[in-house]
Amino acid sequence: MLGLGALNIAVVAAYLLGVTLIGALVMRRIKTLGDFVMPRRFGYWMMAMHAFGTGTHSDQAVSVASKTYTNGLSGIWYQWLYLFATPFYWLFAPMLRRFRALTTADIFHLRYNRSVAALYAVISIGMMVTTIGLMLKGSGAVIEGASHGAISSNTAIIAMTLLFVVYGTAGGLGAAIVTDFIQGLLTIIFSFMLLPVVLNAVGGIEGMRETINNGSMFSLVAPGEIGFFYIAVITVNALIGIVAQPHILANCSAGKTEREGQVGFVVGSFTKRICTVAWSLTGLAGVAYFAGRELNPDHLYGLLANEFLPQLFPGMLGLFIATLLASVMSSCDSFMIAASALFTENVYKPARPSRSAGHYVAVARIVSVCVVALGVLYAWWLEGVIQGLEILWKIGPMMGIPFWLGFFWRRTTPAAAWTSTLGALFVWWLTTHGYFVDWLSGLSIAERLGMVTGSAADASLAISLPWQMVFYLTAGFVLGVLTSFFTRRTNAEQLERYYTLLRTPVHTIEENQAAPCTVPPDAVTLPRRVLFSGRSELEIPVPSKRAVVGFLGGWLCVAAIVLFVYSIAAG
Repeated sequence: MLGLGALNIAVVAAYLLGVTLIGALVMRRIKTLGDFVMPRRFGYWMMAMHAFGTGTHSDQAVSVASKTYTNGLSGIWYQWLYLFATPFYWLFAPMLRRFRALTTADIFHLRYNRSVAALYAVISIGMMVTTIGLMLKGSGAVIEGASHGAISSNTAIIAMTLLFVVYGTAGGLGAAIVTDFIQGLLTIIFSFMLLPVVLNAVGGIEGMRETINNGSMFSLVAPGEIGFFYIAVITVNALIGIVAQPHILANCSAGKTEREGQVGFVVGSFTKRICTVAWSLTGLAGVAYFAGRELNPDHLYGLLANEFLPQLFPGMLGLFIATLLASVMSSCDSFMIAASALFTENVYKPARPSRSAGHYVAVARIVSVCVVALGVLYAWWLEGVIQGLEILWKIGPMMGIPFWLGFFWRRTTPAAAWTSTLGALFVWWLTTHGYFVDWLSGLSIAERLGMVTGSAADASLAISLPWQMVFYLTAGFVLGVLTSFFTRRTNAEQLERYYTLLRTPVHTIEENQAAPCTVPPDAVTLPRRVLFSGRSELEIPVPSKRAVVGFLGGWLCVAAIVLFVYSIAAG
């Protein structure tokens, strides 16, 4: 049946019915738009699994395994791009919670104005559509490989979409977080269940080395493509863009207080970094196992599942597909709700004020379905998972630039937010066009620094990914700074409310908050402590002892993970 067998189908069906039922049960608690998009009632473990489940999905396993298949162990950086940014999560997670916002667009509205909030909403809805499409594309590829083509990628995409739309639109973010706890556990199983059996089949790490017989495949740094410069640039790009991803606000703010979000976001993110090691090693073992065979790299993970799991015990392949579905559904539901919240709260509600709470919830549900429909169309258009992933990397920083400029520098203006974002988008667009690439390739400095890859002979010239990021990030920040000096600054009272919120910790779930991004009357605001006081307009907060200890602890975790993988690479 469908290339899987009756027992495997039964396991998948049981899982899908279970998560759909959870969504229906949570639906009863939704009374307002806040209940739907930002229910602030969850503890440490729920928040950790929400951060892990939202940030981890099967298309990432596909992309890492696919890139490892073609590039070796250095392919791990296709998901480790956030590794060196992870300790910084400890610092900014409490800050995002302190804004007390429903959406990230609320923060842009407070810092700048409504037009910047609308700009953010439009770009971010596009980002969520892209993300959902990418995840569906990757998961469909795994299911097609696992069923040996009996279930097409398009059929799998439609089935997954219908299910997470049902429980996501019913239960909102609350349903997403509750199901993420279950789905997160299943995703961890998904990440590690293949590795032991595939490693055993190829004779372990030493067996892989003998079969592959190519030392560069075991290098964490691949000089030809994924080198130190590449890793450094995508890390900076990731750190700039992470705060502007719409779902990150929920990762940090759906907890009871700021500490639940802080601990949950960091723990969940490091759990993902560990799972990434398993994906890469599984892909490398797949290189050895399928040596000499031609295959689609995007199907590698699914082919390995079909090859080994049925041999373990009946229903194992069904469990694998259920965990795969869990990994994509636990992310798609959160992204769908984040996008619908942006449209409803920051586009529709200002245009249609004073409607009932039920009306806005209904609009959010309708928009959720529309966002996912666009994501499905994008998945069908997308040629491959790696292509989609690289596009996604470049969207977040476009609004991340004005976020960080506005966070650290009081002088940043609303006009600067527009020019920095549009300027970065324009430079990204420019770097994809042949005439610019041809011009750049003729410069001696471009040749020395490796800015252009490919050959003019076969029309494959292109600007390398890290240099493309350097160009648009530099353009965005420079334009933002220059524009700020020549345009009207943000209202002083508005600025003060923004920075007052950042200095007002969330210690209780019982805050009496009148509206998003307002200081509750019963909250205690801390005194201003910045590194450059006096007349400086820089706002770089002096970190607390808790912030410093957690930050250093994060770097110890990074070092431990890298050293572990390096020990495997070095043999």
